[in-house]
Amino acid sequence: MRVFVTGASGWIGSAVVPELIGAGHQVVGLARSDASAGALAAAGAEVLRGSIDDLDSLRAAAAASDGVIHLAFKHDIAFAGGFAGAAEADRRAIETFGEALEGSDRPLVIASGTLGLGPGRVATEGDGREPDATLPALIGGAHARLSNAHLTLALASRGIRSSVLRLPPTVHGNGDHGFMATLVKIARDKGVSGYLGDGSNRWPAVHRTDAGRLFLLAVESAPAASTLHAIGDEGVPIREVAEVIGRHLGVPVRAIAPDDAVAHFMWLANFIGVDSPASSALTRDLLGWQPTNIGLITDLDQGHYFGTPAVV
Repeated sequence: MRVFVTGASGWIGSAVVPELIGAGHQVVGLARSDASAGALAAAGAEVLRGSIDDLDSLRAAAAASDGVIHLAFKHDIAFAGGFAGAAEADRRAIETFGEALEGSDRPLVIASGTLGLGPGRVATEGDGREPDATLPALIGGAHARLSNAHLTLALASRGIRSSVLRLPPTVHGNGDHGFMATLVKIARDKGVSGYLGDGSNRWPAVHRTDAGRLFLLAVESAPAASTLHAIGDEGVPIREVAEVIGRHLGVPVRAIAPDDAVAHFMWLANFIGVDSPASSALTRDLLGWQPTNIGLITDLDQGHYFGTPAVV
């Protein structure tokens, strides 16, 4: 297959591209910068310069492909308070892919998220598949992104093998600069590794290489209108995360009062107390996917999040 990948040089994309190439597929990766273009070329991918705002380029690349994996999202804008704008750019890209692939039965796989789908219980692939006004206000205004997932699933009725692959809030591994790296930085800067409440709230997680393999399986064989979960750990208590961080940094571990959450966790304050475990049982049955890499706590104990050797 010739697969067009947006976000191809990003944290997830740089795991997806080798999986695709290793399976014998040709990859065309979207790159915004010289550095991204160089990384993609070095990985063996063809490079298309541009961004997800270049809709004509997206349309042409999708039309010339045997399938599309859409990973790009304007996270920098979203986390700076511009989630609505980031989600709108995402929606325009998905609509453009729909126009290019309509009636072809070719695959379109988009990345989405699990955080907030089923607060207080284990969310499954069946959650959030239809618009539901009773869902809680999703974290960080993510209702807009959930709407984009609904749009993608609806493209199946237009002759596209569309699927939504939901990622947990933590896709971990060496080089991660996401939520876990941010928690480490906060603990180092504040001299305290914190959690909210009793810290029993759970986050799901997956190793980056396992997520990359699932995107490969999805573009190859996921049925139309399928929702997939890239979940390795169903739910890791945040207090356990805080304890590992505290041990590696040599700082105390303690509960942060709700009134002090924003001052301590900054933009993470809206996320850190959420109890949002998730399952991937249906995905494993559907595609035969099995996570094979280490879990989040073991990965944290490797030491790379702290710039230190593993603690024995």
